[in-house]
Amino acid sequence: MSTTLSVRVDPELEAQLSDLAQATDRPKSWHLEQALKNYLEMQAWQIAHIRKAIQAADSGDLVSHDQVLRTVRKRISRSTKKPA
Repeated sequence: MSTTLSVRVDPELEAQLSDLAQATDRPKSWHLEQALKNYLEMQAWQIAHIRKAIQAADSGDLVSHDQVLRTVRKRISRSTKKPA
């Protein structure tokens, strides 16, 4: 079962969606539903990880500022080294 949802979009975005629908021989609604599913899945993943991190922080599972700096400096050092 599906329901109707109305949205307002920029005309350029609608044109891109129309082009995509025509190129794939799929209705615009199908593409919008796929995009919305992907967006909601990504947001749910992000929120779950944020909540998990907050719980870890609340329980004292933290990384010190000095450790963060060491890790960042190490990564910068590795990324700026030229291959032999």
